[in-house]
Amino acid sequence: MKLLVTGGAGFIGSAVVRQAIAQGLEVVNLDALTYAACLANVDSVAQNPRYRFEQADIRDPAALRRVFDIHAPDAVMHLAAESHVDRSIDGPGAFIETNVTGTYNLLQAARDYWTAKGKPESFRFHHVSTDEVYGSLGPTGMFTEDTPYAPNSPYSASKAASDHLVRAWAETYGLPILLTNCSNNYGPFHFPEKLIPVVILNSLHGKPIPVYGQGENIRDWLFVEDHANALLTVLDKGRVGRTYNIGGENEARNIDLVHMICDILDREKPDKTSYRNLISFVTDRPGHDLRYAIDPTRIREELGWRPSVTLEQGLERTVAWYLANESWWQALLNRDGVGMRLGQAG
Repeated sequence: MKLLVTGGAGFIGSAVVRQAIAQGLEVVNLDALTYAACLANVDSVAQNPRYRFEQADIRDPAALRRVFDIHAPDAVMHLAAESHVDRSIDGPGAFIETNVTGTYNLLQAARDYWTAKGKPESFRFHHVSTDEVYGSLGPTGMFTEDTPYAPNSPYSASKAASDHLVRAWAETYGLPILLTNCSNNYGPFHFPEKLIPVVILNSLHGKPIPVYGQGENIRDWLFVEDHANALLTVLDKGRVGRTYNIGGENEARNIDLVHMICDILDREKPDKTSYRNLISFVTDRPGHDLRYAIDPTRIREELGWRPSVTLEQGLERTVAWYLANESWWQALLNRDGVGMRLGQAG
């Protein structure tokens, strides 16, 4: 199989690229190389004869047509997206352009290519989305594939819109699609504006660790390598037209997560006092969803997939990776917006 991965130089996309190559697939990595992308994420496979890179933007229809014509993929896995909630609050337009219009462009290019090839039944368009499209949960309950959409941030609204476009192209044009909605990812190569790398890197630099509100917000945490494995499982075994929710089965309050990371750092790189002393509670962001939790019954029962990494194991591996890969994250600290408090508009 030849797989076209959009956003393959990003955090989740690069994990998919690395695993797909390891599984023997041919991979075409399409990425615009915006601020959160890093080609070093795929250095381990860059010289593999089954790997190709195309710098192209999903906002450019002509570039997409060219990539499809040159590479003739058997499947598309669409991960290219603007994904940082705080940035979406400050600048929602980029999220509409990339996540909505970009997805439309990719759907049209894929549909034209699929039609020109005689609409092969084996073709797949796998759209990768987020549990944030479902909105916020209270203290109980879990998101299922039938949960009504109720996005609360410009980011989640843009992803919800892209999900609806994908469904519409399946219903109207017959495009053979797969759709997955995942919980919060973490792990190696996580861009240093997201919560877990912020905690690690601020700790290492002796800077305050910002925690929104009182840290009561709850997320289900999914190790990125587990997520990549789940995505490739869905691509291989998933039923056309089906949605699969992918969860880590690892719910935690933000403050508990931060404490876990600080405790790992206290063991692995001890300082004069505990890193917990750096925790600083800051004003919450507007529209901050209280809780996300995924019911993964469908993917477990239909496809036999479950996460293999507990939160404790994943955090240990993640902290160890950041400690061992300073050259990777140092190169990203001067990129636009990194280290700044974003998303306070309201």
